[in-house]
Amino acid sequence: MRAATTLSVVVLAAGGIGHAVVTSLDTGIHRIDPFKDMKNRPQAGHGMNVLVVGTDGRDRISEEERRKYRLGGAPCHCTDTVMLVHISEDRGRASVVSLPRDSYAEMPEHTDLTTGRHHHAHPVKLNAAYAEGGPGLTVRTVESMTGVKIDHYLEVDFTSFMKTVDAVGGVQICTTKPLKDSHTGLDLPAGTHELDGGQALQYVRSRHVDAAADIGRIQRQQKFLAALIDQVTSGGVLLNPVRFREVASTMLSSVRADQGFGTEQMLALAKAMRGFSPASSEFVSVPIGDMSFPVKGIGSTVKWDAAKAQKLFQSLREDRPLAPARPPAAARGPQPVDVDVAPRSIRVQVDNGTRTDGLGGRVDEALRATGFDTTRAPRTADGGREHTRTLVEYDPGWDRSARSLAAALPGAELRPVKGQGATLRVTVGADYKGVTPVRERERQSGQFEAVRGDQVVCP
Repeated sequence: MRAATTLSVVVLAAGGIGHAVVTSLDTGIHRIDPFKDMKNRPQAGHGMNVLVVGTDGRDRISEEERRKYRLGGAPCHCTDTVMLVHISEDRGRASVVSLPRDSYAEMPEHTDLTTGRHHHAHPVKLNAAYAEGGPGLTVRTVESMTGVKIDHYLEVDFTSFMKTVDAVGGVQICTTKPLKDSHTGLDLPAGTHELDGGQALQYVRSRHVDAAADIGRIQRQQKFLAALIDQVTSGGVLLNPVRFREVASTMLSSVRADQGFGTEQMLALAKAMRGFSPASSEFVSVPIGDMSFPVKGIGSTVKWDAAKAQKLFQSLREDRPLAPARPPAAARGPQPVDVDVAPRSIRVQVDNGTRTDGLGGRVDEALRATGFDTTRAPRTADGGREHTRTLVEYDPGWDRSARSLAAALPGAELRPVKGQGATLRVTVGADYKGVTPVRERERQSGQFEAVRGDQVVCP
C-alpha cells in the first residue's frame, strides 16, 4: 500500500510544478543507506526498481485514532507491506509486484541490529528481515529471492499513509460484496465508497474479510493503489500548485529513502512520466506454490511457485510488460470484467422487483447475452413490494458464483440463503442500471496473472 506514496509523488511532479517547489520537498525526506557494504549484487537490468516497504510505525497517531482504527499497542517494528515497483526504461509503465510478508525466505548471513549477534544464513518469513537487520537486510533478502537489483529504497509508515489519503480528498473504492473485519474495524456494505485516510488504512490492512486472508489483502492493496493513482491524476491536484505542495509534502513527511533518490531523480522521472494514468500501471502478486508451507521453528509460511516466480522476475529484469496488451481504442469498446467462475456455468433465475413491466425479461436477456445460464422464465418478485436495490441470493456453497454474478450487476447486494441450491436468484431493484459484461479470468499454465490499473478502478 505504501507504493502509493512513491508513484503519486512522481505523478504529482509530472504536472509541471517547478524545480524550486520539488527541491523544498526533498528536505522532508529522512535519509538512510540501505546499500552500505553490499556485495555480490544482481546485475542491473533495464528500467528502475524501487523496493517500497510499509512499516507498522504509529508513533504520531493519537490514542483516539488507535482505538478507532484498531491499531493495537506497541508496533512490532516489522514490514507490514513489501512491494517491488519497476519503472520501465521508457518511463511509460509502472509494474507493482506484491511480496507476501509471510513468504518463505532464506535470510543472508548478517548481524542482528538489536542484539548484536552474528547469524548464519537461515530460513525466515520475509517480514523478519526488517526486524533483524533493518532496510539493509531487507534489500539483501529481496535481491537474493528475486534476482532483481534494487536501485532505490523507500519506507513509509501508517501515519503518512492516512494523511496522504486525506490530502488528496479521499479515494473511491467499489466492492461487490460486504467487507467486514472485526480485527481492523472495517465495515463496508457492497457498493461504492469514498474512503478517508483512516478507512483506507482499515481497507488495506484487513486480512479477515474472507478465506483469502493475506492474498485477499494484497489484492485490495493493489486495487486501492490503482484508485489512488486515478484520484491524483484526475482530481485536479496536478493543476493546482498550492494543492500539489500540500499533498506532496504530506506524502513525504515520514518517508525514509536512500541517498540517491532525491530531487533531480524525482524531476527526471516525473518529466518522463507525463500523462501517467491507472492504465499505465500494472499489478501482480508473486505466484504461490504452497500457502501453508511448514518450517520448523517458524510455523506456516507462504512458499512461492519457483518456476512462475522466475518468469515474473525475468520479465522485470528484461523490462517487459506483465499484463496482457491493451487493445487499440477503436477495438476496445466496453471491456468485460474478469471473474473467477465462467458465466456459462452459473444458473440464474431473474425476478422483477420493480413496477416496470417487462424489466425482468430484459435483465434475463442481458445476463444471457453476457454468458449466464438464465432460466428464460422471469417472474414477479414475491410480496408485491418494490425493491430499491438489486439483490443476489445464493446458497453459501456457491459463493464464488455469486460474486461473479454480482460483478455483472454493479451495486447489487449479496445475500446467502442456506438450502437454495445451485440456482442463483436475482431480484431486480429500482437501482438497476444495466448488465456489465463479464468473462472468466484467463489462467495460463506456467504463467503469472497481472492486471492493469484501469481494470480494477471503479467504472
